[in-house]
This record gives sequence, structure tokens and C-alpha cells, in this order.
Amino acid sequence: SGAKGLRLMTMLDDELRTLYQEVILDHYKNPRNFGEVDPASGTAEGYNPLCGDQVSVSLLLDGDVVKDVAFKGVGCAISTASASLMTEAVKGKTRAEATQLFENFRRLVTGDSEPTGELGKLEILSGVRDYPVRIKCAVLAWHALHSALSQGEKVTTE
Repeated sequence: SGAKGLRLMTMLDDELRTLYQEVILDHYKNPRNFGEVDPASGTAEGYNPLCGDQVSVSLLLDGDVVKDVAFKGVGCAISTASASLMTEAVKGKTRAEATQLFENFRRLVTGDSEPTGELGKLEILSGVRDYPVRIKCAVLAWHALHSALSQGEKVTTE
């Protein structure tokens, strides 16, 4: 029964991998929130010279809440899917929640934390940790988001 259990686990792993690939391809071919937010509270560019991925993130804050967020650019399937999933995940979140999501996602894809279910669909991208060169693809839009969120902060000269 040990071998049967192992085969079942391998089958489940294969099914999960297939599901993950389907979700990534769906977000790559049909990216959510593709375009730009205008007017925007913050915008930021991201560029990965290693592979040529380029992304621009724009967002509109309503007080401290991400009311709208969009991205545009060119990139690989991982980069585009990550940006698409990111926009869905941060819409409606406060700046602090979006920043925490960025930190949690970055830790997940770099292998500093394990999938727990807490990040929902974003955990689909946890597999990039096995391909170090792809990690930058997955976090590119997130770094741009982090930068765009910072622009929305009020700066005082006290």
C-alpha cells in the first residue's frame, strides 16, 4: 500500500502542476487589469535586463486603500501572470496590507517561506523557487507595485 500511496501522491502532484500551468497560461494569455490607471496616485516601472521583461504599474489610492491598479508591459508568461495575479490580489487592500502581501509573496518565491494557503492563487507561482533565474520574473511587477505605493505617501518637510 506504500507504493500505491506514493503513486497517488505523484498523480496529485502532476495534477496540481498541470492546474498551476493552466492558471499561469490563462493569466498570461488573458491578463487581468492590463492597461493603466488614469489619473494615478502612483506609477513605477520595472525592468529585468537579463530577460528583457518590462512592466509599468499604476494605481489609484482612495485614502489608504488601493482603489484601482493596472499594469502594462511585455514579458514572459511568469512575469505577466504574476503581474495579473498581483493586481487581483491587491485591489481593495490598504497600503499596509499590499506591502505585507509583497513581502509574503517575495519570501514565498525566494524559498524563504513555504506555501500555507494564506496567499491563495499567488501560491501557484511558488514553483519558481526551483528556477532561480525565474524568481526575478515573478517579483518584477511586485517591486514596481511597492515603488508605486511609496509615491502615494505624503511627504512632509518637518
